[in-house]
Amino acid sequence: MTQPSASFSGPETDPQPGHYPTRQPVYVRMPSLPPVATYGLIGFTVFVYILQILATALFGDTIYGADIVTLLGARISENIDNGEYWRLITPVFLHGSLGHIFFNMYALFSVGSLLERHFGHGRFLLMYFLGAFSGNVLSYLFTQGYSVGASTAVFGLIAAEGIFFYQNRELFGAYARNAVGNAVFIVVINLFIGLAPMIDNWGHIGGLLGGAIFAWFAGPKWTVTGIPPQLSLRDEREPREAITAVLLVLIIFGGLAAWRIL
Repeated sequence: MTQPSASFSGPETDPQPGHYPTRQPVYVRMPSLPPVATYGLIGFTVFVYILQILATALFGDTIYGADIVTLLGARISENIDNGEYWRLITPVFLHGSLGHIFFNMYALFSVGSLLERHFGHGRFLLMYFLGAFSGNVLSYLFTQGYSVGASTAVFGLIAAEGIFFYQNRELFGAYARNAVGNAVFIVVINLFIGLAPMIDNWGHIGGLLGGAIFAWFAGPKWTVTGIPPQLSLRDEREPREAITAVLLVLIIFGGLAAWRIL
């Protein structure tokens, strides 16, 4: 995926007789990190799906028509009521079919590899798992049966992408407007598709909210420093803001889960 360049109005040019001062755009390359966490998440999720296939081949389907690996980690509300709280995270690694995992991993690669380069490995992983947690909490509250899939976390990433470009719109210019519009379009279309049976739309909504809250309070906010041509970007966010964002998501969605559990 190509990396967008940031631009802003540079210093005024010396006015010539009969001309007004003008500002020339100055381009600054964005910080870029290799998306190793994204690749790691994809690799581990594919590994778990292989285990699901092997479990089906060796032991067949059990209750719910699912393999034993799925039953150990899926979001099953009754089991969470009985203290199996890991099920608010582990569904992000499980998938119900080859098409299911393919589309989720493609979305993770497309969105995650871009966001991780800008958010950094730590904030990206926090955002991914907070999206998964938030989505599974709402699924736990409002959905019957069981559910699996990384789409809870992916929806959180899509929300974070839109917020990131919105908060840095002065740097990205027209690219930011297109990116925010594209993120909104993807969310609306997928939520509409999620109205179909067998799709856990509550999980999508929860992931969307969790990722949005974290990104709004902890996503990178860049300012340009230096004098052309030696320019650099400085992230105004402080580590305490990321901690605050994590606690906010955990308090909101953890509180909702506790409300049902208790």
